[in-house]
Amino acid sequence: MNAFRKAVEARDTEAMAACLADNVVFTSPVAFAPYPGKPITAAILRGVMRVFENFRYEREIIDGPNHALVFRTEVGGKEIQGCDFLHLDENGLIDEFTVMVRPLSGAQALSEAMAAQFDQIKAEALEAFNS
Repeated sequence: MNAFRKAVEARDTEAMAACLADNVVFTSPVAFAPYPGKPITAAILRGVMRVFENFRYEREIIDGPNHALVFRTEVGGKEIQGCDFLHLDENGLIDEFTVMVRPLSGAQALSEAMAAQFDQIKAEALEAFNS
């Protein structure tokens, strides 16, 4: 998990994607249905990096293959506290990625910012899927 945290802190989206299993499932804090697969998850993470400001991890909790990375960030001037809940497969790659955020005003700002990114996210995922 250290590799993923370092990649995020360095804002290295290629290194972040390298930590994802092909069959990863991403569960968003602002969308009902999960997003299955590495292409869409990597594209979402690139979108997140475009909208997060002053991102920092504050704590890491580890229980075998389960990891929780507590973070703070800002989106559109709203402060957000959140947690990335990650599960690692037998190869040490992330196969489950769930994000929770608070407060509601921050979640709403994140939802709006990501909605504005979503055409680009879908295009990036489709390009990666087809290559």
